[in-house]
Amino acid sequence: MIIWLASYPKSGNTWMRAFISSLFYKSEKNNSLENIKQIHAYPLTKDFYNLLDDFKNFEKIAENWRRSQDIINLENKIKFLKTHHILCRINNHSFTNYKNSLGLIYIIRDPRNVITSLMYHYSIEDYDNALKFILDEKKFSGKLDLKEKFENNTEFPTYISNWKNHYNSWKNFKKNSILIKYEDLVSNPENTFGKVSNYLEKILDIKISDRKIKKAVLENSFKNLQKFEEEFGFDEAATDKSTKSKKKFFNLGPDNNWKKILPNNIKEKIEKNFEKEMKELGYL
Repeated sequence: MIIWLASYPKSGNTWMRAFISSLFYKSEKNNSLENIKQIHAYPLTKDFYNLLDDFKNFEKIAENWRRSQDIINLENKIKFLKTHHILCRINNHSFTNYKNSLGLIYIIRDPRNVITSLMYHYSIEDYDNALKFILDEKKFSGKLDLKEKFENNTEFPTYISNWKNHYNSWKNFKKNSILIKYEDLVSNPENTFGKVSNYLEKILDIKISDRKIKKAVLENSFKNLQKFEEEFGFDEAATDKSTKSKKKFFNLGPDNNWKKILPNNIKEKIEKNFEKEMKELGYL
């Protein structure tokens, strides 16, 4: 069954994947970013082979979400899947269901910091356009446009909507769900990743040693992930639209502080649009 690692983009999903990969998967290389490949994104083109002839029709894709996840679960193994997809329903077809899902780890981040990471990662020219991105209820993200032909194992354009819709949709997932704040990963990683380990022990009925947890936390500190990226590179790093060179994936991280870098007018618009959710989460 599937354990979802869900988040709005640039909210700490990759950091969570790295930690969980260190707990459950072994790599020949001493490189967390190589090991992270054990947890792939959903949806991918390969998940829909033999189900779809037309990979350009989002409604047809939605019709096959359940079938594709049925197939993933045929192995009768626990599958960690990363997604930035909103938990939506299209023509009565839900993105996932409790039959295919064992649980959910939802990673949330203050949108006032998310916006700066979005602007950098997606090569958005300024904060005004980054604001349009984070407010767009119909927003898709992904490597390809729906009008283009999909290639093997590429990630579908993913329907993410806006920051608050994304959070509110997954908030309604009630089966074995846990919410983790990016800010807690930064301020107290050992305690926060410990909560994730306790959660996994409970729903998987296993025991994870304190030694393994501490080792995974240490291996996957933000500084170590930056070091791994500098030494080995990282497949998921974005390409700069202007220079065509690879950007740093692990860029500012804890140093991304909206209080120091976010223009006041952008801050106020984010707080106005997301006031209810930000208060609920303790960001306001």
